[in-house]
Amino acid sequence: MTIQALTLQREGLTLHASLHGNPAHPLVVLLHGFPDTPHCWDKVYPVLVKAGYQVLIPWLRGYTIDSVNRKAHYGLASATTDLTAWLEKLQLEKLEAGKFHLVGHDWGAAIALTFASQYAHLLHSVSLLAVPPAPGLRHLTAALRELPEQLIMSSYMLLMQTRLAERILSSNHAHFVEAIWKKWSPTWPFNETDFAPTRQAFIQPDIAWAASRYYHNLFAIHHAINRQANRQLLTPITVPTLALAGLNDGCMSIRLHQKLAKPKAFPAVINPVYLPNCGHFLQAEQPLVVAGILLKHFSAH
Repeated sequence: MTIQALTLQREGLTLHASLHGNPAHPLVVLLHGFPDTPHCWDKVYPVLVKAGYQVLIPWLRGYTIDSVNRKAHYGLASATTDLTAWLEKLQLEKLEAGKFHLVGHDWGAAIALTFASQYAHLLHSVSLLAVPPAPGLRHLTAALRELPEQLIMSSYMLLMQTRLAERILSSNHAHFVEAIWKKWSPTWPFNETDFAPTRQAFIQPDIAWAASRYYHNLFAIHHAINRQANRQLLTPITVPTLALAGLNDGCMSIRLHQKLAKPKAFPAVINPVYLPNCGHFLQAEQPLVVAGILLKHFSAH
C-alpha cells in the first residue's frame, strides 16, 4: 500500500497529512475530531484503499506541535480553508470528475458541513459521523424538546471557554481526556494502544490549548470570521449525505440526532444509520462496520 507523508505551510504553521493508495483512484478525505487524532481511521482507511479509493487523512491544525501558534486561528473557518489548501496541493482538478467523498467525525463533521455548504460542486458525497446535518429552521424547532438533554451532554464546552482548559486537558497524563473517551463511548473497552496517540497529543499544553480554541471560536461570534463560518455550518447542504451515529453516544443525544437527520428535512439525499452497542468514537469502535457503510454510501453516489 502506497503511503505518502505530506506537509503544508500555511499562516506560519506546518500542517501534516498522510495520503494512501493509488492517485488514479477516486479520492476520499477523512477528518478527525475532538479529542482525537487521525489514528482513529487506522483500521478504516486500509479497507477503503483496498476497495479502490485514494485516501487523504489530515491532522487538524493545532493537533501537532508545529501547527500551534498562539496568534493563529483555530476553528471552523481556518480548518475549512486548510481543507481547500490540501485539495489545491493535490490538484483536485486532475481527480475523477474533479470531485471527492468527504467524511468527518465530530469536529471533522462540522468542518465537512461548513465545506459542503460552500463547495457542493466538488463533492460526490458527505458522511457525517456522530454529528447530524443542519436542517432548516422549521425542522430545527421540532427538535427543541431534546435540547435540554443535549445542553447537559455539551456542558464540557463551558470548560473550553476558560483559561483552565489547556491545564485540565493536559494534566495528569491527559486523564481528563481519557475520562471523556470513557463517558462518550461507554460500551467500548478501549485499551492504552487505542488511546496512546491521543494521550501523546494532549499531554502537550499547547495542543490542548489549540484544541480548546475550536470551541472558543464557535461562540466568539463578535468576530466576523466566526459568524460567517457558523452560518455556513447551519446552512442545509445539497450533497448526498450519510448521517452515521452510535446509539450509545455519550456526547450527542441520539434522540436529537434522529430528529435532526430526518430525510424529509433536507434538499439533499439524507441516509441516517445508527449502530447498536456503539458510542461516539464509532470509526475506532467498529471500524470494519463503519468502513462497509461508507463504501456502500460512496458507491451509491
